[in-house]
Amino acid sequence: MKHGKKYTDSKKLIEANKQYDPAEAIALVKQTGKAKFDETIELSVRLGIDPRHADQQVRGTVVLPHGTGKKVRVLVFAKGDKAEEARAAGADYVGDNELADKIKNENWFDFDVAVATPDMMGVVGKIGRILGPKGLMPNPKTGTVTADVTKAIEEIKAGKVEYRVDKTAIAHVPIGKVSFEEDKLGENLNTLMAAIIRAKPSAAKGTYIRSLYLSSTMGPSVRLNPLKF
Repeated sequence: MKHGKKYTDSKKLIEANKQYDPAEAIALVKQTGKAKFDETIELSVRLGIDPRHADQQVRGTVVLPHGTGKKVRVLVFAKGDKAEEARAAGADYVGDNELADKIKNENWFDFDVAVATPDMMGVVGKIGRILGPKGLMPNPKTGTVTADVTKAIEEIKAGKVEYRVDKTAIAHVPIGKVSFEEDKLGENLNTLMAAIIRAKPSAAKGTYIRSLYLSSTMGPSVRLNPLKF
């Protein structure tokens, strides 16, 4: 793959095979994020698990102390008092069957996270095959199927992120923007890593954190020293 001059110049600032301390890595990623827009900084972590086994899944959510820097659009499937509660809490879209029909018939996805009250899962289930592949299906494990819609909305808006390993045992999670101050990125990174470490399956053997990389949207990746966590 051919890269542009900015990427090539940025790559020269990073020592090959070096495992950087978190503070150094964050400074480098900020320095090499040279796009004209405010790039997202993402953590990629490879875990020593076998995701083919149900007892070695790693998935959860955590609220980053300084958010992600992204305005998150929240859709809530609810009716009656819960719908009014969701609107009061700042949900961007609230409804029941009409929203499900809009998604199904119009291929409408102008939202980032979907929340549902338990009594609405019959409605949501009908479009599960549409929401699931896009990672938008409400799930009790991530706190998006709940009767406490106010708490769910507030946490999502505050910077709640989901970590989930793919079939290669790697999770990709945003920790903020290039414009964030270094100490705030560091706090977000530490909070995320603490959650991932707590989520270690009891069935996982050997080294749990195999490798860690930080990268901006358009910049090269910087390898982190796993022992620092």
